[in-house]
Amino acid sequence: MSNSQRLAVVPTPFLVEHLPHATLPEDDEWIALVRAPEGLTVIREAPHYAENDRWFGFYGGGTAHGLEATGMLAALVGPLAEARIPVFAASTYHADLVLVPERRLDDAVTALKAAGHEVSRNV
Repeated sequence: MSNSQRLAVVPTPFLVEHLPHATLPEDDEWIALVRAPEGLTVIREAPHYAENDRWFGFYGGGTAHGLEATGMLAALVGPLAEARIPVFAASTYHADLVLVPERRLDDAVTALKAAGHEVSRNV
């Protein structure tokens, strides 16, 4: 199985929040939650007024894969690490959502295409 993937840039920007004393968010306006000993991490759509700390996501749903597939996330974060682009990843049952800071979106698209991935972009 090839680790080249068909990725779509999610057109909506995201915020990544850390809530150190929470076990659940106060609302249901979230995309993903991760609970850990140091608190709750929340990924949510960025509100229209948020201008800082926005992240854009690459979603690999075009190349859905099962839990047993190896190297799929590494195939995405590896080229981004080589380009020194920070990432935040959340996985679903079939694919991965890899977030990059908004200011590095163009660099991330270039790095992923250079690594052999197909990237469709509507942003």
